[in-house]
Amino acid sequence: MIKNQDISMNQLVSQGTGHIVSDMDGEKVMLSISNGKYYNLGEIGGEIWEKVKEPISVSELISTLVTQYNVEQSDCEEQVIAFLSGLIKEGLIQVAENNRS
Repeated sequence: MIKNQDISMNQLVSQGTGHIVSDMDGEKVMLSISNGKYYNLGEIGGEIWEKVKEPISVSELISTLVTQYNVEQSDCEEQVIAFLSGLIKEGLIQVAENNRS
């Protein structure tokens, strides 16, 4: 398990495999088959989950959310990186170097 991994804005994040996700009253909930845990991703977390279906750079993800939700860039960066860090810690997403830049 990855612990305290720093996430750079350039890295690509994408959904891991082996998860069952459902929409419940506008919020996404997930069952991880590999670790047998349930997660409530919430509304915004569910939106992030959908956006990382295919590999996306952290900077592109944040830019999209800033535009979509009209929030401050710094607040969005802080919240998204914290959320992604939690997903990494639980083994729910994959992180890769962005070789496209």
